[in-house]
Parts: sequence; structure tokens; C-alpha cells
Amino acid sequence: MAAAPRITVYEVGPRDGLQNEARVVPTEDKLRLIRLLVDAGLSRVEATSFVSPRWIPALADAADLVARLPRREGLTYVVLVPNERGLQRLLDVLDRAGPDAPRVDAAVFLSASETHNLKNVNKTIEQTFAAFEPVIAPARARGLRVRGYVSTAWGCPYEGKVETRRVVAIAERLLAMGCDQVSLGDTIGVGTPSQTRKLLERLLPRVEAGRLALHMHDTRGTALANVLVGLEAGLTTFDASVGGLGGCPYAPGAAGNLATEDLVYMLHGMGYETGVDWPLLIAAGELAQKLVGHRLPGKALQAEIGSRTLLAGSHA
Repeated sequence: MAAAPRITVYEVGPRDGLQNEARVVPTEDKLRLIRLLVDAGLSRVEATSFVSPRWIPALADAADLVARLPRREGLTYVVLVPNERGLQRLLDVLDRAGPDAPRVDAAVFLSASETHNLKNVNKTIEQTFAAFEPVIAPARARGLRVRGYVSTAWGCPYEGKVETRRVVAIAERLLAMGCDQVSLGDTIGVGTPSQTRKLLERLLPRVEAGRLALHMHDTRGTALANVLVGLEAGLTTFDASVGGLGGCPYAPGAAGNLATEDLVYMLHGMGYETGVDWPLLIAAGELAQKLVGHRLPGKALQAEIGSRTLLAGSHA
């Protein structure tokens, strides 16, 4: 019997999670969380975004954070660079660090829904692609790999269901422009396994499975079910956020990102190798919860905390 393939758990908590939190986490605390995530064995960590601080004040410390990221063999950080200016800010930090710079790749993002894209980045989809021209090729020329995000790939809060052919066309265009991988995002957590299967059936004859990732939200409790469809289709990269950091802004009070602990628990239980140390991952989740000042929605994290409390009580 062939061994199950190794799965890359792509951690987005420090960027996608913290940017949605009401509390702004200080740089030093972000670094504490990132160090613990790295110690837990996560080898792809999305650290921050070089967007305007006016858009996302929580990530205003991007340059300082990247300059201080801990280096580790086999570890790659990713930062979002929405435009040419964002890329230049990243390159400036790396140039100043010289040979001591950590391995950092870039990511660009757009929505499959025209309305969401306009509201999110104040550009049409075509204008966004034009803005990528001075980002993707120059980043690759500097030795950075580039990841492309397609948000609202299953549904849009303004337009409803998004056509599969539109998502396929955008993903193919990103890859043609030079993106090494495209992450398909269920931004509002409406995707079902049948939708996911249909989307991948359309994409996989055109794109290698290794060049695709799934970024599922658990808003309606279907994130892991969609991941299973991705695993069956041969995908090996799945995005997740420590503790489930980052809610869904279109469904106040609902869960947002798939929790890293929930994903890792399922993968390990199915025999997949992730390289993630479970106790250290739980410790990272507990730290994340402390830093944001409220209970996080990750089910496996809360189960571990609860069982520990129960055991402590039984020994009292």
C-alpha cells in the first residue's frame, strides 16, 4: 500500500487572521506567535501584507515585522503585495537585510466577483490584472515565487453564486502571468463538496494539482468536507489559520478561516504527514487566543483546552 502524500499546511493566521481582529497585536507579540508556529513545524507562513496602513492598520508594521522574521532551513514566509509599490517596499526590506534576509515569497490577490473586487481593492478585475504586470514578473526576476489568490471563488456576498468558468479563467490567467500556485478562496464559506468537486473537475485537466491550493472558510461548517474533496482530487496544499483566527466580515459572529488545528487533526487521523508537532501547535493556538483577547472558534483547539481543564479538575 502506497504511503499517503505529505500535505502542506499553509498557515495564514499572522496575516489573514490578525488583520480581521478588532485588537491590534503589537509587533513583538506577532513575532512570538510566528516563532511558535515555526517551532511547531509549519513551513509556509503568511506573515503580513504590504498594503496601505490606511486600509489595514493592523498590518502597518509590515516592514519591521519582515525584517525581524526568524530564519529556518526549509521555511518560507509569504507576504501580500497588491501593487508595484507594495513589492518595492518588500524588496527594500530584503535588500537591507542582505544575506541575513529570511526566505520570503510574494502573493497577489483578486476576486472572481467583479463587485467584491471593486469593494475590496477599488479596481475592476481587468484593472487588477493590469496592476499585477509590474509585480509578478519583477518579483520572479528577483527570485521570489509568487502565489495568486482568487477570492469569492464559490460565492460572493453581493452577487451570489460565482460561475465556475469565471474562476477557471482567472486561475489560468494568474498561472500564465507567472504565479507558481493559485489558492482558491471560499471567502464567505458557502462552498459545498459538490461545488468543490465541480470546480476541481474543470481545473485539473488544465492545471497540475500541485499548483492549486484550497483556502476554505468554515462559516457554515463545510470547510473540512471541502478539504476532503481536494485531497481526493490530488491537491496537497491547504490554507488554514491558527485557532481559526479571523472571522467572516460578511457573517458577524460566524467562524471564518478553517482552523489549523482542525485541519491537522483530521490529516493526522487519516495518516497524512504534515511535519506539524501537535502539542506545539496547540500551544500556538493558546497564545493566539491570549493575544486577541477572546475565545477562538477552532474546535480541536477548544477540545484540547477543555480536556486539559477536565483532567486538572479530576486531579484536584
